[in-house]
Amino acid sequence: MPDIRPFHLAFPVDDLDAARHFYGTVLGCPQGREAPGVWIDYDLFGHQIVAHRDPAHARPIRAENAVDGDAVPVPHFGVVLTLSQFDELAQRLEADAGTQWIIKPRTRFAGEPGEQRTMFFLDPAGNALEFKAFADDAALFAT
Repeated sequence: MPDIRPFHLAFPVDDLDAARHFYGTVLGCPQGREAPGVWIDYDLFGHQIVAHRDPAHARPIRAENAVDGDAVPVPHFGVVLTLSQFDELAQRLEADAGTQWIIKPRTRFAGEPGEQRTMFFLDPAGNALEFKAFADDAALFAT
């Protein structure tokens, strides 16, 4: 895979303390800079995500698309992890009683190009996240 630069994603949350707990403690993302009461930066596996406080933030309206038998929420964001990172994160989320699962960890496209482990869940503000892992990263863009 080519050398990839980190992406940046800013997203709304209604409660920065809940976001701090979820992204910092549950997901284990190191915290970066912050403007108290306004936004918090996190390192999400080498990528910069920023939780921006939006007190009027309503739960996001989502569509769902059928993907390999699952109702996948749109929009969503996340990271392609290694299998060991995926398993570690899945175990951490499964141990957290507060995890709001959409799709629990599973294998998608078994035996097909692009076979992957995937999981979907919500943050406390209702933003959907997906984390996935491929046995072979070359299959990321397989057709």
